[in-house]
Amino acid sequence: MSDIKTKFINDPEQITPELLEGYTLAYADQVKLAGENIVVRTHPKDESKVAIVTLGGSGHEPALSGFVGEGMLDCSVVGDIFAAPGAQRLFQALQLMKREAGILLVVLNHSGDIMSANMACQLAERAGIKVKQIVTHDDISAGIDANTDDRRGLAGCVPLYKIVGAAAEEGKSLDELIEIGERYNNQVATLAVAMHSCTHPQNGATITDLPEGIMEIGMGQHGEGGGGQKPLVSADDTAAEMVDLLCQQLKPKAGDKMMLIINGVGATTHMELNIIFRKAYKELEARGLQVVVSRIQEILTVQEQAGFQMIMAILDEDHIDYLKNKRSDAPYWTTIGK
Repeated sequence: MSDIKTKFINDPEQITPELLEGYTLAYADQVKLAGENIVVRTHPKDESKVAIVTLGGSGHEPALSGFVGEGMLDCSVVGDIFAAPGAQRLFQALQLMKREAGILLVVLNHSGDIMSANMACQLAERAGIKVKQIVTHDDISAGIDANTDDRRGLAGCVPLYKIVGAAAEEGKSLDELIEIGERYNNQVATLAVAMHSCTHPQNGATITDLPEGIMEIGMGQHGEGGGGQKPLVSADDTAAEMVDLLCQQLKPKAGDKMMLIINGVGATTHMELNIIFRKAYKELEARGLQVVVSRIQEILTVQEQAGFQMIMAILDEDHIDYLKNKRSDAPYWTTIGK
């Protein structure tokens, strides 16, 4: 039994397999386990179509396995809490997904994920498995002029799953998916803010110390700092500052069609997220920008961290179509379609 008294868990070493077992039991019509910590679609798509695979640590639920399903991911390879899965486990998943059409591997820009992905792809190449990568790097906290290699992957990966997953269902080739996905990847930006850090569920340690009344714009995926601490201000002031920083990065022009998603990271109420969205929407509207795709949802959490991620993108017409009008049936991103 666990000595940690702040979470409903059992053995800290069994958190990942137990949460995946519970998840796949709850959504058995959509997802199942196909090996240790490998989540796949219960009803796989035809092997004539490209498979979409991703990887990442647990502790961010519903990400990333919550987006396995029709029109999104075919497979999610799960690591331990806040840790990348090993290259061998990812290679096992690539073997399961092997097909003539190939595999698109979506990788968030974190050192462990990159290392596992590169090693697994080398093994896949030797085994005759066709796989190509897209690396997401939407976090702008490193600064506007920062190299993309220095930018972390945040929750902006989730709309990408929807875009390339829908395109794959249409029968687009692997090279076509790379082109579609990279266009989105180059037009998306995310910024995270926190006012209370999370604790690690296996040892109870606090990731970052944030005193009461202090917030940090630029927090990372695992509760690590990134932008500098400052006094907590109102929802409107926080949203306006973040919209300005994101627009400085994306440089949208009046008339551009935008995506705006407010992602709760664990302990922020939907009341607060709605208030934040309201101001962010009005800020974009005042710039002559049209929000055509929007969500207020927890799509990637950081345990019980209090805060949110603001995800913004300039959308091309095909991206809008894939996000709004193409069916998906992943448990945490169901879209009926038109």
